[in-house]
Amino acid sequence: MKKKIKMGMIGGGPGAFIGEIHRKAARLDGKIDIVAGAFDIDPAKSRQMGEELSICPSRTYNTYKDMIRSELKLGKEKVDFVAITTPNNWHFPIAKDFLEAGFNVMCEKPMTMTLDEAKKLQKIVQKSGKVFGLMHNYTGYPMVKLARDMVRQGDLGKIYKIIVQYPQGWLIKPIERQGQQQAAWRTDPKQSGAAGCIGDIGTHAENLAEYITGLRITEICADLTTFVKGRILDDDGNCLLRFENGAKGLLHSSQISVGEENNLAIWVYGENKSLEWHQENPNYLYVKVINGPVQVWRRGNDYVKDKSPAAGRCTRIPSGHPEAFLEAFANNYMNFADTILKIENGKKPTEIENDFPKVSDGVRGMAFIETVVKSSASHKKWVPFPKV
Repeated sequence: MKKKIKMGMIGGGPGAFIGEIHRKAARLDGKIDIVAGAFDIDPAKSRQMGEELSICPSRTYNTYKDMIRSELKLGKEKVDFVAITTPNNWHFPIAKDFLEAGFNVMCEKPMTMTLDEAKKLQKIVQKSGKVFGLMHNYTGYPMVKLARDMVRQGDLGKIYKIIVQYPQGWLIKPIERQGQQQAAWRTDPKQSGAAGCIGDIGTHAENLAEYITGLRITEICADLTTFVKGRILDDDGNCLLRFENGAKGLLHSSQISVGEENNLAIWVYGENKSLEWHQENPNYLYVKVINGPVQVWRRGNDYVKDKSPAAGRCTRIPSGHPEAFLEAFANNYMNFADTILKIENGKKPTEIENDFPKVSDGVRGMAFIETVVKSSASHKKWVPFPKV
């Protein structure tokens, strides 16, 4: 019988959105069981969540520090990894303590509150030798992996231009002052960090652009705005980008774009072909050629897995049956779990198994946030991206 990976969770208590997404996704392939957790800063709510998940009361903890102490006493029965789904200000201390105690970690993004914390965490991960995953879930979509592999294989030729967007409209009103839990912490600099919209969803756009193209941002010219009166952090951001090969880019993210839901999309233009992908219609990748018809690559077909084994591995059902958001999370968890198992058995994970965002992506994300904030506050046209 194959071993199941034992998962613990920090955060994700009653009413939490992202914690429940993590739980559903982690359990999708039957490789992971949730057996422990400290689900809320309020011990009563943590116990409530443990009861709802049918977790043994002795493994539903009041604090994450209690969890570390008690799980270490369980020997082989302790959790194999923890998923951190708290507000951003808790990511660094929780990840640090679990890694130093010898646990693997999956963390929500953005990884930390500052670039300095991110660099420190990277050193801790390297010293620990444990597996660290960062949940940039959009890299888990099969057609994103197909796009990445098309670029890798040279189908587009040299990349000239990258346009990536992530507009939402849910924060057009000051709902954070009306008791909306998800809005309250995301607009609070003490919990969210130096950026609002650009940290919450702009980092997804940055990560997607670098993941698909394999190119790193070198300079940014940014303009952040807070449109809603009384809000402290940005709710709209626009960036000009320069990439390492000379490519140019545009990135915009917004949470005050009325009528938009989760309209993450990317266009990659090369000298021979271009790619277009939309998160709200994720099972299709559009490939455009010079003086020819648009090609539509559709998830689940044999020609997709032949072109991209990574996309094939992340496809569960036949074409015409949509796969989407939960499955993208699950794909990262699948690769994360298989990597842990391979390492535990003294084997080296394959490149495809090891295909999930890591601590280095988290460092890039924090460098992006700090560079955008610095650029927006500066009178200079361009601000260099830190060499991380």
